[in-house]
Amino acid sequence: MSTSPISYKHHRFPPQIIAHAVWLYYRFPLSLRHVEEMLLERGVAVSYEMIRRWGKKFGPDYARRLRRKQPSGDDIWYLDEMAIMIAGERHWLWRAVDQDSYVLDEIVQRRRNAKAARRLLTRLLKKQGVAPKRMITDKLRSYGAAKRQVMPQVEHRSHKGLNNRAESSHVPLRKRERAMQGFRSPGSLQRFVSIFSATRHLFVPSCSQRSALGIRGHRLQAMAEWNGVAIGN
Repeated sequence: MSTSPISYKHHRFPPQIIAHAVWLYYRFPLSLRHVEEMLLERGVAVSYEMIRRWGKKFGPDYARRLRRKQPSGDDIWYLDEMAIMIAGERHWLWRAVDQDSYVLDEIVQRRRNAKAARRLLTRLLKKQGVAPKRMITDKLRSYGAAKRQVMPQVEHRSHKGLNNRAESSHVPLRKRERAMQGFRSPGSLQRFVSIFSATRHLFVPSCSQRSALGIRGHRLQAMAEWNGVAIGN
């Protein structure tokens, strides 16, 4: 993770307000207008369009700098795809998560075929730097065809009942999709999910931290890391 501070040069509002607005939008199921109203209640008059621009400009940089889970050859990859309508046209969001439900990668594509599955696997191998111990998918044959081309040595289990982990990973995004009333373009969806998943991973505690004290401590650590990334203190 880069430790150099993010430049807010030529921005009228201080970094604390910009970072807080971006955090509110990606962390909670809020619309841009909701974030605008919440900031106004605190005496900060900024338009929802400006908040959108802040998210577009600074959100990807925040996400890239957040701490990532280290890949391992013992990881298990769960792969699945979900349909999303964009401007009346069906697109597919392909997603891979590991055994801890950590989102490894997401990619928006127009097709649901072997070529699209191969692109996901190729990106995953490049990003992770190591092949998994096993990959688990539903019955879509495209995964098997792509696996044979990209990583033939990896064990592949294809069974709908085994893939609940990947299917469940779609739920948080589905909720945001409804709150946002859809996405305007494939590019905006791709940008949103990369920031959304990174932010969610930072703030949502693992199953081992479900006590009130554990959750509170996790949130405090997450906020400290967010501020360190976004503000540099």
